[in-house]
Amino acid sequence: MNKPIIGITMGDPASIGPEITVKALAKPEVYENCRPLVIGDSCMMEKAKKLVGHEEIRIHPVTDVKEALFTPGTIDVYEMNLVDADTLPIGQVSAEAGEAAFQYVKKVIELANADEIDGTVTNALNKEAINVAGHHFSGHTEIYAHYTGTKKYCMMLAHQNMRVTHVSTHVSLREACNRVKKDRVLDVIRMSHMACKDLGIENPRVAVAGLNPHCGENGLFGDEEIKEITPAIEAARAEGIDASGPFPPDSVFSKLRGGWYDIVVCMYHDQGHIPLKVVGFVYNQEAGKWDAVEGINLTLGLPIVRVSVDHGTAFDQAGTGMANELSLMNAIDYAIRLSRSRKARKAE
Repeated sequence: MNKPIIGITMGDPASIGPEITVKALAKPEVYENCRPLVIGDSCMMEKAKKLVGHEEIRIHPVTDVKEALFTPGTIDVYEMNLVDADTLPIGQVSAEAGEAAFQYVKKVIELANADEIDGTVTNALNKEAINVAGHHFSGHTEIYAHYTGTKKYCMMLAHQNMRVTHVSTHVSLREACNRVKKDRVLDVIRMSHMACKDLGIENPRVAVAGLNPHCGENGLFGDEEIKEITPAIEAARAEGIDASGPFPPDSVFSKLRGGWYDIVVCMYHDQGHIPLKVVGFVYNQEAGKWDAVEGINLTLGLPIVRVSVDHGTAFDQAGTGMANELSLMNAIDYAIRLSRSRKARKAE
């Protein structure tokens, strides 16, 4: 009973979410470390278990966390009753699927806010679908921030020893440049430092990437490093954080992978996403399939634990039973570690 309860959203029901959830929870070892509870529709999970060849799995619908069995061979589903598996178009954007995906996320946040579960894991949703359904958020991060009342937060991606955080995410590149300000960079450095400590790194080494080529070459290609980024690093160091930089973005990630640093603070979305996905997403050209789609996405700064898969809805694979569950397995593992860390901190 000391194992954390991890709420796992099914993601967009027309996506690969239900399939990879069955694949992940078919592994008995998951239940050795946590008590998983899927937030979604049991009819989609019933359909998914047949698609992925796990018809032996029992789908157990519940309407209260206390009703869950948390037993290997059984997948507990917090029943939302939002879609019909017989009529929902698979692999397509729809308002029906977008509404369901949004409500799954809202429910898992409610359960975490009420301390009924210890951590949350999210499968992918489709931003277009949730907006068509009338929910005008740019992604999971913003939904979590809204429903937890969080003002300062950031996105973190991780795969093996590669960890990156972002000063900005889902905005235009022009707007991203405008958001590189000292106070924001400092906040992200602080959150990056704390996230590493929560993951068991005693003395985190935080590297900070520059915004411009060659970090601006002393103002020749831009002065954000001089006016905003360096002052943030100096302020963080004054607080006792081992922060350094700014470093040229074209080389700092190789040093991260080589173990020089524990995490890199990135200035915008693609600066952090590209290196993580180059390492975590491995396509086998000869076999014509993905050997690995690994990595996870965390939202830092929240009062609750939120970890997500680091891939999209993969509508092109939905319904084939071939989608890779490794990223979801990674996300569950991180949620377990962070939930335990937070519980230990509260007990101190």
